[in-house]
Amino acid sequence: MATQLKPRIECSEAEWQARLDLAACYRIFDHLGWSESIYNHISVKVPGEDDAFLINPFGLLYDEVTASNLVKIDIDGNVLAGNYPVNKAGFTQHAYFHRHIESAHAICHTHTTAGMAVSSHSRGLLPISFYACNFQGQIGYHDFEGVTVREEEGERLLQNLGGKRILMLRNHGPVVMGRTIPEMFVTAWSLQRACEIQIAVLSQGEPITVQQDVIDVHQRDLGQVALPGGPGKADFEAWKRKIDRIDRSWRD
Repeated sequence: MATQLKPRIECSEAEWQARLDLAACYRIFDHLGWSESIYNHISVKVPGEDDAFLINPFGLLYDEVTASNLVKIDIDGNVLAGNYPVNKAGFTQHAYFHRHIESAHAICHTHTTAGMAVSSHSRGLLPISFYACNFQGQIGYHDFEGVTVREEEGERLLQNLGGKRILMLRNHGPVVMGRTIPEMFVTAWSLQRACEIQIAVLSQGEPITVQQDVIDVHQRDLGQVALPGGPGKADFEAWKRKIDRIDRSWRD
């Protein structure tokens, strides 16, 4: 099914496409049960504009987000375009990563039960499943300091991320970054599966862990199963088709 490219609000076609993808992402997250009332965020840089981002309107559920009601903000969370407020406190951590990590074009933070549970485990994500092996050595951990509203915490967030693509906020939940929305989505999806499986395995008793030499081979060979279009592109387009069959209002 062809993607609607004609902007329904005053913006460039590149921004409209970013709006469509981000609105779709919110609907997909909601469909998968990853929403948290009106809270949490997925943000993306506006193509071709410095320090401009799109984010969800504060006060709307994820299944109410559309391409046209997404709010355009600057790096400090000030509204550039849109008719809704923004949870500036919630954007604090996103802003720090967007500002300092060139490849962090799309960022999500979720409070799923599985993600929060694993972030609260003393050993974090364990190498006990196919998906968990994807992420060994690729996750940073940041100790809980309370709700992330203070800019001065940003320096520690960045330091604990350590150049990785995922930061597990202990006792809180994961922050996932990607060069594109599809890459961020498929990373978040795989991480969520890893966390769900860990909870299931630990409920049975002592897990079987995968040895590091096998993890190294697994991570080396992951690239051989990639589909065309870049990381996560095929996955994301498949889920867009799914939500289109359920409700196309995200395209408005």
